[in-house]
Amino acid sequence: MRLTRQTSYAVRTLMYCAINAPDLSRVADIAKAYGISELFLFKLIKPLVENDILQTVRGRHGGVRLARPAADITLLDVISLTEENFALAECFEGGETSCPLVGGCELNGALHEALEAFFAVLRSYTIADLTDKRRAMRSRLGIEMLGLELN
Repeated sequence: MRLTRQTSYAVRTLMYCAINAPDLSRVADIAKAYGISELFLFKLIKPLVENDILQTVRGRHGGVRLARPAADITLLDVISLTEENFALAECFEGGETSCPLVGGCELNGALHEALEAFFAVLRSYTIADLTDKRRAMRSRLGIEMLGLELN
């Protein structure tokens, strides 16, 4: 299984906002830090805003910020919004399949068990867990320190 580029940058955007908190993060700055287009970033921000993970602030000094504490946003929250499906095999998708074993296959059960384990791990990590070394991450992302004492 491979996560999409959109998922990867959605998580990274949330990390950027967590590292930059309590300040607002500008879309242009996030895009520059990760070397992606602002248009791509706006597209991936939309579902995060619609699902109360990110909050936008309009205006000249506007930007984005986390809509709730980083410790309350799990990786599963983000990935379930940005990935279309988690079908590990054709038989996961339902509908017609060419496999004669559908309905009684142990492979299907094993894959479901593996997927549940995957979800459990994603559920156990939060954006806060990924950003606990804020000082080093701020430097790598080019975020000014502004005299703040951080971890």
